[in-house]
Amino acid sequence: MSSPKYKRMEENVLDPENPPPYSAKHPSDTALLMPPQYQPYSSPYRAESNQGPSQSILITQICSTHGVSHEPDYMAYSIFTMLCCCLPLGVAALVYSIQTQESNRIGNSAAARRTSRTARILAHTALGLGLTFLILYIIFFVITYAQVSKLQPPTISP
Repeated sequence: MSSPKYKRMEENVLDPENPPPYSAKHPSDTALLMPPQYQPYSSPYRAESNQGPSQSILITQICSTHGVSHEPDYMAYSIFTMLCCCLPLGVAALVYSIQTQESNRIGNSAAARRTSRTARILAHTALGLGLTFLILYIIFFVITYAQVSKLQPPTISP
């Protein structure tokens, strides 16, 4: 304990029996006596200094063209349902597919997952409506053709 380092530490230790006067306390100790709305903010992660405003450096990750997120965009499926099944739902699915591509490109995996799921649901719904209308049209055509064929007498060829 003969090292100067230890002696300096012993000199800075406060004597519990003889505390310093109230005015000699650290300024942050007096802040604890103030009401919470008047206390200055002090971050435990930053040392306080009187150097004025400080600068912060913000480092962001630059994504490649493929991005971080790899959610499926269902672009071809959306275009197919837009052209062949149900135009309004196909257009909505296409819009969400484009949003999925953008979210994948910038690396926003939460938004990419949400828009990908919405595009898939809209494309499935458009396909279901398209197939339903196609089946109803075929049934209507068969029934109409059967009705028309019953009304006409068969022709006999000599």
